[in-house]
Amino acid sequence: MINRLERLRVLLREAELEGALILGAENRLYLSGFTGSAGVLYVDAHGAFLLTDGRYATQAREECPGWEVLVKTRVFPEGVAELVKERKIENLGVEAHILTWAQWQALTEALPGIKLIPCRDLVEKLRLIKEPGEIDAIRQALALTEEGFRALLPELKAGVSEREWALKLEFYLRERGAEEVAFPFIVASGPRSALPHGIASGKRIEPGELVVIDIGIKLGRYCSDFTRTVVVGSPTPWQQELYRAILEAQQAAIATVRPGIPAKEVDRAAREVLASYGYGPEIFPHSTGHGLGLAVHEAPRVGEGEETRLEPGMVITIEPGAYLPGQGGIRIEDVVLVTETGAEVLTTTPKEELFTIGG
Repeated sequence: MINRLERLRVLLREAELEGALILGAENRLYLSGFTGSAGVLYVDAHGAFLLTDGRYATQAREECPGWEVLVKTRVFPEGVAELVKERKIENLGVEAHILTWAQWQALTEALPGIKLIPCRDLVEKLRLIKEPGEIDAIRQALALTEEGFRALLPELKAGVSEREWALKLEFYLRERGAEEVAFPFIVASGPRSALPHGIASGKRIEPGELVVIDIGIKLGRYCSDFTRTVVVGSPTPWQQELYRAILEAQQAAIATVRPGIPAKEVDRAAREVLASYGYGPEIFPHSTGHGLGLAVHEAPRVGEGEETRLEPGMVITIEPGAYLPGQGGIRIEDVVLVTETGAEVLTTTPKEELFTIGG
């Protein structure tokens, strides 16, 4: 954590910021190790402070060695303003995108004479490149997620509701150590599989339907993200062709991953394959992928126009999809580590053929 703090101070100097308020939950956790739900970090060249309330006093001191913990009755903006004034700085970087307009106004009024400068993506720059321990945590979260998928897949069959199966899977994963789900599980069958974010519903699965399963957990505070598509019974020709198109698009995108390439080129590789099958952007409305770490969606975005160049140590998802309203959809998602020479796929569940389940 101390090394991360020093790296942040380097960025502060480069940005000519005398201090910074860190408000985002994942950024707070990344820098300090604090897992509580209420707290603000203040960092400058000579100090590092965690402001929180009395509920978290003991927890904060245990979790955050190297940080001075200040317990306040009212943390924001009163406690923050009191500390910032004591530090005698002239400008302050603030994660303004975390605040509401009313909160920004309150902070401005509480700190007259101090220039507040939005500093979005400051800590996110540090989080782009994962440390070995972070990569191991993502591997473990992904391994448990895939284990649960394989263990519960035989119970996914015609007549079972999407929600019923999703709850069984969540229980399996939590029982084995998952701290929480990374997002509400997507289990979308039949026409609902054409909804990219079709959260599990009470709909019962029927023979012949496609089922998109997109699941993720937090384990050791790090996220997994995993998608496979299955079919109830034997696939039809159009389902097989659509699956083949998505698989080839994903393989092309993964093959493009290497250090130095802009993230947008990975997205382009997937879209070119889909275009060769006659599928345009209207049936693939989201980015090809995103960064993965403490948050399930973080930088870099693997999408059109994204100029961020991939670097070794980045962890991203590759998840092209195709969604045909009224018919169904298919998505395949793997987690990929950018290496010195290319890409290592961290996901291990087979995908060469469309999974078939009992009808």
